[in-house]
Amino acid sequence: MTTSMNRLANEHICRMIAWEVTRSCNLSCVHCRAASHLGPYPEEFSTAECLRLLDDIASVAQPVIILTGGEPLLRPDIFEIAAYGTSKGLRMVLATNGTLVDEAVAKKMIESGIQRVSISIDGPDAASHDAFRQEKGAFDGAMRGIEAMKSAGMEFQINTTITNTNLHQIKDIHDMALRIGAAAHHIFLLVPTGRGKDLAQQAITAADYEETLHWFYEESLTCEIQLKATCAPHYFRIMRQNKPKGQKPVKKVGGHFHESTRGCLGGISFCFISHVGQVQPCGYLELDCGNVREKSFQEIWEQSEVFCNLRDYSKYGGKCGRCEFIKVCGGCRARAFEATGDYLAEEPLCLYQPRR
Repeated sequence: MTTSMNRLANEHICRMIAWEVTRSCNLSCVHCRAASHLGPYPEEFSTAECLRLLDDIASVAQPVIILTGGEPLLRPDIFEIAAYGTSKGLRMVLATNGTLVDEAVAKKMIESGIQRVSISIDGPDAASHDAFRQEKGAFDGAMRGIEAMKSAGMEFQINTTITNTNLHQIKDIHDMALRIGAAAHHIFLLVPTGRGKDLAQQAITAADYEETLHWFYEESLTCEIQLKATCAPHYFRIMRQNKPKGQKPVKKVGGHFHESTRGCLGGISFCFISHVGQVQPCGYLELDCGNVREKSFQEIWEQSEVFCNLRDYSKYGGKCGRCEFIKVCGGCRARAFEATGDYLAEEPLCLYQPRR
């Protein structure tokens, strides 16, 4: 590895990993990046392989591990995996649609050391959410799951994917997140991959994108819970543009950094591991950076050509490459790839014109 690659690797510590422990899912959501169905899917990791992977990761860094899917609760060994990660000193969190959560499951979450659970809610009522999830009863199931977690004392957050279909409802969803006691509300801007490609025409416009992020930022100034925008790197540019001069970055509720983080984290401090072990910059950017069944996690994280390119801002193209906010925004690399075939191209949904 070159001196330059060594320098880049040392500057970029892995702080978060989304691990698709299974691709199987009990729902068929219209925006699913993995186009998941109930499965089974061949070549998924055995329990022993899962534990070895956690050993491998923990020997290099101490990232947050997001157990995701598909629906991770379909794995019968999910709590064994979570407990093992906890024993290795890793912060284990879990992403679920909520429909399989009852009080017994919520209790197991706590016992296994899971620190937070995210529930995806994409409409403020059953009609809108169920249409998004393509399953009648999905909303009621998620609400029952949330109540079970609240009774057990399991911290949860709400994740919402924004499209043209629910853009007009985002404030109602946000109000609901506050009302039901969520610890955080994270919004996701649609990236047209997987089944989401069929929703490409439902992606919001660049103007709506900008307006929504400005609203979200204004809301964050007084909101009592943590707010975060994901797959929406412009948000961090908007934060810098609106921050009073001399104001230092602050920590948000629960000790989570907000302003001091960055837009697109893929390959910078975050990566995704698929159900068959393929490492990618994120779940939406399906570039093979190496497989943990064939290489160590450290080797992939430090030496992947894609990761090294993502860490070298001089290689970014178009207006992203000359933007003064490149280090805090970075543009959505997955959206650039879907639009142009080049993951280093400029973000296609950005109205901002760089000063340079």
